[in-house]
Amino acid sequence: MKAAPERQLRLLDLQSIDTRLAQIAHARSHLPELVELADLNHKAGLIDDQLIRARTELGDIQREIAKAEADVQLVRDRAARDRARLDAGTGTAKDLQALQHELESLARRQGELEEVELEVMERAEAAESDVRKLERGRGELGERIAGLEERRDARLAELDAEARSVAAPRADLVSGAGQDLVDLYDKIRATSGIGAAALSRRRCGGCQLELNQVDLDRIRAASADEVLRCEECRRILVRTAESGL
Repeated sequence: MKAAPERQLRLLDLQSIDTRLAQIAHARSHLPELVELADLNHKAGLIDDQLIRARTELGDIQREIAKAEADVQLVRDRAARDRARLDAGTGTAKDLQALQHELESLARRQGELEEVELEVMERAEAAESDVRKLERGRGELGERIAGLEERRDARLAELDAEARSVAAPRADLVSGAGQDLVDLYDKIRATSGIGAAALSRRRCGGCQLELNQVDLDRIRAASADEVLRCEECRRILVRTAESGL
């Protein structure tokens, strides 16, 4: 028996193109870089959140430092004024004695405030270290992300170029096969992935099952231009010189 008409044979070329385009689309959406980028971007988001908290905490501590420094300076200024009055020796003995007591009290107060200031400065140093560490980690992560994005974009460009090359003959094949036949092919392919398959050595190229004698007799009796369907998978069955009929 002769092979099917050229318009049906074109479906096999069309199927080959569509299969490769589907493979390219799958590869495009399953690049290893995409998985790694999603993981790294998630980690980057976590670090960004940590950075916001760390910088906020550092800002709060820096305001505490400013307040502590201002409190110490107020005591120092008050002590300086008292010291100047005491050194001047103006006032009664009682006033001078009161100034001496106040200076002693101010000295103790200054010591207490300086301890508070030192503690806050130590916290600020630790907070600054945390911020620097997070910024360094975020920077390194950003470099890794940029490198992966570059690799991803290069691979996507390769796949897109291949897809354009593979798809280039498709319009001519569709025109040669005829819109009615292509519509049927597309409808089947939408549900099964394969719209047309060759009948090769009495076996359907779609479901890979060997046809029984009844189906083979039916196919032998069919006219060359009849559009045949596999009884098992319902794909368009295209007869070729290797069909074994």
